[in-house]
Amino acid sequence: MQNTLLVGLSKQMVLERQMDVVSNNIANMNTNGYKADRSLFQEYLSSNAHEDNFASSDRRVSFVQDRATFHDFSQGPTEETKNPLDVAIDGNAFLVVQTPGGERYTRDGNLAINNRGQLVTASGYQVLGTAGPITFQQTDHDVNIAPDGNVSVLEGTSRLDSIRGKLRLVSFAQAQRLLKEGSNLYVPGEGAQPLPDTKAQIRQGFIEKSNVNSVVEMSRMIEITRTYTQIASLLQQQSDLHKSAIEKLADVPN
Repeated sequence: MQNTLLVGLSKQMVLERQMDVVSNNIANMNTNGYKADRSLFQEYLSSNAHEDNFASSDRRVSFVQDRATFHDFSQGPTEETKNPLDVAIDGNAFLVVQTPGGERYTRDGNLAINNRGQLVTASGYQVLGTAGPITFQQTDHDVNIAPDGNVSVLEGTSRLDSIRGKLRLVSFAQAQRLLKEGSNLYVPGEGAQPLPDTKAQIRQGFIEKSNVNSVVEMSRMIEITRTYTQIASLLQQQSDLHKSAIEKLADVPN
């Protein structure tokens, strides 16, 4: 009887964690470049009883263990904005941005130019090129971002392209070790080293949307809620059965 309560409790703890993950995905389904999280579970078998007074070995009890959460780095759908400063990345690369805490990485290509002429993210962080921050002059116009990341402009009345830099694109051999830091940024965890990416392509005038499938995530949320309720009902039944057994044992005559 106690095993039923313990197994049910282990499942409820896992469902609570899974609900947190699904809720966060739903909250970010409109966040540009957001990558969904997924939960990973495994079966945990308790060890057999080892006391000598058992006539035979005890049966192993199967529990649920919350093993890990991993990132789904699949490509999200792209949306055309026709904004020359918006970029979407075709491939597994990340843009590099400068924050007060150091370099960070993002897939959010909703870029802008701040009052100092610097190319920045929607959060105001500098977007880094291969030679440092990318800065524009006041007379620059007709910004062009080539598929290889080269940023060029027409300066003043000149009809010749002037290069302002090249977007620095990096990828990770062990991308699952990237940690979400907030503001749609990633920080490398232990063993995650950024490597220059020469295969990814830039699409100017497009934005990569979140790869969260709202229908799937809502279905998962409903499934989690129903399962949690069913287990709660089962545990209540077991608790009532336990209580009834104790009451009946108390009524046994001496």
